[in-house]
Amino acid sequence: MTSNQSAGATYAAAGVDIEAGDRAVELMKEWVKKANRPEVVGGLGGFAGLFDASAFKRYERPLLASATDGVGTKVAIAQAMQKYDTIGHDLVGMVVDDLVVCGAEPLFMTDYICVGKVFPERVAAIVKGIAEGCALAGCALVGGETAEHPGLLAEDDFDVAGAGTGVVEADQLLGAARVRAGDVVIAMAASGLHSNGYSLVRHVLLNQAGWSLDRKVEEFGRTLGEELLEPTRIYSLDCLALTRATEIHAFSHVTGGGLAANLARVIPAGLHARLDRGTWTPLPVFQTVAQVGGMLTLEIEKTLNMGVGMVAVVPQSSVDVVLSILADRDVEAWVLGDIVDRTDEHADGAALYNAYEGFELA
Repeated sequence: MTSNQSAGATYAAAGVDIEAGDRAVELMKEWVKKANRPEVVGGLGGFAGLFDASAFKRYERPLLASATDGVGTKVAIAQAMQKYDTIGHDLVGMVVDDLVVCGAEPLFMTDYICVGKVFPERVAAIVKGIAEGCALAGCALVGGETAEHPGLLAEDDFDVAGAGTGVVEADQLLGAARVRAGDVVIAMAASGLHSNGYSLVRHVLLNQAGWSLDRKVEEFGRTLGEELLEPTRIYSLDCLALTRATEIHAFSHVTGGGLAANLARVIPAGLHARLDRGTWTPLPVFQTVAQVGGMLTLEIEKTLNMGVGMVAVVPQSSVDVVLSILADRDVEAWVLGDIVDRTDEHADGAALYNAYEGFELA
């Protein structure tokens, strides 16, 4: 080839920077090391993450639990604020707290980060949040994938997703089969919006009301953007602590669909969960969205968690122990309601009754 001849097409010319990807891997390695478990075999860089399954020998009949999720349009807030080190924390919460509802201990996660262009420091910041979330959840981050998709995504666009695996002894599996009339429903406070309903929140506050993310909101005590990026609370270790200390019948992770709809998933036919709005005051962000958007109570409850991120269904004999353990673990919790037999007045599933304390909606 002479100096006048073209070098031909290259991957870089097509928009994919392999060297940037390699640098991103190097930057994230220190964070991945912090999200480890003794059962993990090997390190970052292999084609697959390895986990020593001989740890399951202590189980009589181990059941593997699997979950996958993303963080929805909350990534648009992180992108707009150019703050990337908390969105991974949200991802972990969405995955591991789906695992723990059946009583499973989260063991490991993998992540998938899709970007329009690899900015190594940005990717490393996202992985930092994922690793920190895994450490809080007691699980390992065993691998992942960073995919660069020029032409499909703009340079600053990205999305994150993840999958997790947990294990539970078969005879300790939690869920609807254990729930009985007379059980008590205990709420665990959310840290904020968590990672659901952001399409609604963005539509109401950013599009309809025209608020900027740097707007200082007195009720929040910080900017709108800071409130919207508040990381999702991770409950997995708190829930596991409860299962090891006392009798638990079911958990419900409150995500898309709201409190009643998610709790209904663990209420068997013939029973009904009565939930009392008067037992708590939702955080200011929920009232702000409702009032600015002119929303009805039932409409906002179908979308947002209203300040309850996890629910435990327990026998009456476990209530005091559960509340004490959660208080010791700095998790705000309270008796939210009870489980009753279905009647003409109460349909199957779950429903909210009465009015919120100090919270006015239509």
